[in-house]
Amino acid sequence: MDLRRFSIAVALAAASLTPLASAVAQEKTLRIAMTASDIPTTTGMPNNGFEGMRFLGFPIFEGLILFDLTKSDQVAGLRPGLAESWKQAADDKKTWIFTLRKGVKFHDGTDFNADAVIWNLERIFNKDSAQFEAAATGIMRSRVPILASWKKVDDYTVALTTTQVASYFPWMVPYILNASPTQWDKLGKDWGKVGAAGAAGTGPFKISKVVPRQSVTLARNDEYWDPARKPKVDAVMLLPIPEANTRLAALRSGRVDWIEVPPPDGIPSLKQAGYVISTNSYPHVWPWFYNMAAKNSPVADIRVRQGLNYCIDRNAIVSLLNGTAEPSVGWLKPNDPAFGNPQNRYTFDPAKGKKLLAEAGYGPGKPLSFKVMISTSGSGQMLPLPMNEALQENLKQACGVDIQVDAVEWQVLLNAGRAVPDSPALNGAMALNVSSPSSDVGMMFRYFAAANSSPTGSNFQQWNDEKFEVALKTLAEATDDATILKYFKEAHERLVD
Repeated sequence: MDLRRFSIAVALAAASLTPLASAVAQEKTLRIAMTASDIPTTTGMPNNGFEGMRFLGFPIFEGLILFDLTKSDQVAGLRPGLAESWKQAADDKKTWIFTLRKGVKFHDGTDFNADAVIWNLERIFNKDSAQFEAAATGIMRSRVPILASWKKVDDYTVALTTTQVASYFPWMVPYILNASPTQWDKLGKDWGKVGAAGAAGTGPFKISKVVPRQSVTLARNDEYWDPARKPKVDAVMLLPIPEANTRLAALRSGRVDWIEVPPPDGIPSLKQAGYVISTNSYPHVWPWFYNMAAKNSPVADIRVRQGLNYCIDRNAIVSLLNGTAEPSVGWLKPNDPAFGNPQNRYTFDPAKGKKLLAEAGYGPGKPLSFKVMISTSGSGQMLPLPMNEALQENLKQACGVDIQVDAVEWQVLLNAGRAVPDSPALNGAMALNVSSPSSDVGMMFRYFAAANSSPTGSNFQQWNDEKFEVALKTLAEATDDATILKYFKEAHERLVD
């Protein structure tokens, strides 16, 4: 499924609900109910997946490159952030030169410069550095798996070198967030104390109060370097409320002003009561990632994977969500220029699905049966339990497939995505339901490149396909947009098929 989301000016994204006569205008404090079960970490590299990034990442801490969220009618591109410009080095396509923005300060008054960039890279990627943060490294290495080295060229220029030529490296850079070295020094060089107080970034909001397991309050940064992105509210309070009906009750009672992912059956009454429901479409995919490399894995057979795709009634899931999602038939949206022309155009076709499963040896006498690990809530997961229960019933009725659901906390599921195929952490699961935050080519490399297989990368399924790898390598080495698009298309076609 493609999740529809709404992006507001401060780079917080959510399918949201707010009262028309909002308390925001009176109090100038926007109270948001997140789907997370706990507040994301506040050291400058938040956990809790992309929900952590959009609430306690991007609004507070920034990368050298930012996602361009200025247009709501198209998928976000890239724009300059803490770097004014970037380019591949003329003599080495693995090296990227970043010219940094001058005059930027962290929330604690520290100057942003090349030294700060190098300090943050050492913090994340160098386990021997004094400021090394193990938790941040676990998160970041999966998002930026190809960074090899870095160096200061001068006070406002840095060079980053990748392990391989990668035209899509700029798409990974927004995830490398920068926190103030001074704050870490001041708090005894202790990341636990930094998290308790809240790290200092350069973004439009700054952390003003952390109440463990209850809330985080963000204050407007009046000194923010980009006038066009200065916040329109004085403060934002973030509250973790993982259960959809509890979020809805918090909204109705006035405890919060905005909730993520309302229960679909509550949407009509909310509209009637004068609440605004804001949605927007972008390629945020809600997939099952298959455990293809596990011993005796049934999903290692391509006919099983294709058959399951024909057995799934995507439109029924859209109806379950009351129109707040779209059917997905690939990693990209069908109108994306890189979607291509895959041989398989997946529709709800149980007869074709059962035929493919029969060819793989499954049928009434030997039904296909496996376990799917899901989350109880979490970033972009929408309503994982009812959605997976609907799929469970759908697959049973349409094609005789038996699915067992193993529901765990969101962070536990994210950790499982970095497990080896037969790890006890998977509890025998042959698929993980982990939503993808985006579908750009950098994200495609992250989830599907053979070189990025678990446990060190996010290719949980350990998929290794020669045609896909050739297309990915060719676009990675290309320097012109036409060639990149051509091979992005070929890679996507192979992925779908």
